[in-house]
Amino acid sequence: MSARTRIIALFAAFACGALILVVAATALLPSAKSPAVSGTATVGGPFSLVDQNGAPVTEAALKGKPTLIFFGFTHCPDICPTALFEMSEIFQALGPDAGKVQAFFVSVDPERDTPEALKAYLSSFSPQLRALTGTPEQIDAIKRAYRVYSRKVPLSGGDYTMDHTAVVYLMDKNGAFLAPFNAKRPPAEAAQDLKRLL
Repeated sequence: MSARTRIIALFAAFACGALILVVAATALLPSAKSPAVSGTATVGGPFSLVDQNGAPVTEAALKGKPTLIFFGFTHCPDICPTALFEMSEIFQALGPDAGKVQAFFVSVDPERDTPEALKAYLSSFSPQLRALTGTPEQIDAIKRAYRVYSRKVPLSGGDYTMDHTAVVYLMDKNGAFLAPFNAKRPPAEAAQDLKRLL
């Protein structure tokens, strides 16, 4: 056996021995459980608001039905009415199952969005839609829970508009966040996705 062959054989034996030691040590050592890490941030949580009829609404209202939640404001020129129209079309596509799904439009502009203003605003959309508002502190709390951004943007003449997150949140029948919901596709396709949660 040549010197080179002996070196290769010794190296192979050493490598095999090292591997056996590593496997044995791993098997014998107590397994340390690493903490479970979720790749997604927690969305949702407790809230206390009122609807367009002045009735109190808490997170308990999310239990029992799949729920769509959208944050906006009644003076919104385009994004909010478009989102509510798309949700209304989805409810229409649900047909007899429309009553098994619910949707909430949560105001980020409590200064102007009183229950009365919200009730008038919702008259143009599906009856399955409910609007929620509250004190600025209550709105800030639900915005934090749902990781919603909003900011007052001054306009000329003392008026203002609101920049805000424009995501439709999909919650399951237990009130847990599932995913952002794409309401911009064909209503029948979106309705089919909701039916799978019933």
